[in-house]
Amino acid sequence: MSAFCIKTEIPQEICDIDDELKAIYHSKDSVCIWVFQKRDDRNRFMDETIGMSKDKRQDYFEKFFS
Repeated sequence: MSAFCIKTEIPQEICDIDDELKAIYHSKDSVCIWVFQKRDDRNRFMDETIGMSKDKRQDYFEKFFS
């Protein structure tokens, strides 16, 4: 098992949001955090976007959750 930590400054407003409402994606050059109103929406997003690229996930989020 491994853990990787990347030191950065996260805005307090993001830290204040319940972790169960956030979906986090990373690639070699970015980190994206999508925030949902309900845990069920977050879980559905995670289930339905498995394997998608960042851009496709963003398009999905905008289509179904914005």
